[in-house]
Amino acid sequence: MTLRKPAKLLNEAGLFDYALKTLGGRAMSTGELREKLKRKAEKAGDVDPVIARLKDYGYLNDKQYAELYASRRLENEGFGKMRVLSDLRSKRVAPTVAERAVTQAFAGTDETELIEQFLSRKYRRTPLHEVLADPKGLASAYRKLRAAGFTHANSMRVLKRHGKDAETLDALDSQAE
Repeated sequence: MTLRKPAKLLNEAGLFDYALKTLGGRAMSTGELREKLKRKAEKAGDVDPVIARLKDYGYLNDKQYAELYASRRLENEGFGKMRVLSDLRSKRVAPTVAERAVTQAFAGTDETELIEQFLSRKYRRTPLHEVLADPKGLASAYRKLRAAGFTHANSMRVLKRHGKDAETLDALDSQAE
């Protein structure tokens, strides 16, 4: 059994270098980076000056981070607004900053079209009408849409367009109310 050495705690200069290295790996929100630095800090009081310096130099900007994150999640993964907003909040972006970024990224976006694209990606190997003909497949598709951050109303609208099982759709509709 090998024992790990305890992690070396860093002073303010060391924290700054660590922060630069961390941000070089991937962009982070101020909250995410603050948590990482707190775990490495010799003194808790060293974290805020490092964060302030990074902001002064332009290396840390939650507004830019949130805007870029929201647009990338929409463009690359086709997620819905609620999923992107939830993800930004989990990354410790301030709620108002996150909401503004998501609203801006999704401006002019048709959610039903996003849902159609999402379903065609998820069910590209099996025809969608076959998946939605089975009550379990229909329920699974609905859960996937909701987990991807799409609204109930638009998810139901698209599923009703493709699905033939009215009873299962009505059951899903009544469960959500």
